[in-house]
Amino acid sequence: MLIILALIILFHLASTVLLFVATIHNSWWVVSTSTDTVFYADLWYTCNETCYTVAKSHTADAVQATMILATILCCVGFFVFVLQLFRLQQGERFVFTAIIQLLASVCVMVGASVYTAQKDSFHEASLRTGAYSSSFYLAWISFPMTLLSGVMYMVLRKRK
Repeated sequence: MLIILALIILFHLASTVLLFVATIHNSWWVVSTSTDTVFYADLWYTCNETCYTVAKSHTADAVQATMILATILCCVGFFVFVLQLFRLQQGERFVFTAIIQLLASVCVMVGASVYTAQKDSFHEASLRTGAYSSSFYLAWISFPMTLLSGVMYMVLRKRK
């Protein structure tokens, strides 16, 4: 039981780290121009040697808010799990932690889906010829990880 608990904690922490990196790192979109200049764009800035803020729009606000909310929920879910670990009676399930993790996975899915569908509204016309980059893929990888983590907490019972 202790090994399973340790693996679940590591899995939760890994998904939290992925969410932090996907939200903070400047690499959701990458554009290589003909003059060998590379532009990296994230949810807030577009950078080469200098950084420019991303144009404000409702879709940008939605993606920023859902990714930040997912990261916060994932962190809160971990602390709730630790509290429940010491407070739950034997045989009870970690339902509250599971609900928080499932909400975090929904937020990641919504944020990444909106970015996927509305990527052209995030970037200037000259930067729309780029491709998705590492943080975008990390966001999509963190979605099934947080979803699976929520399901694991739903199934998990506190044992002696």
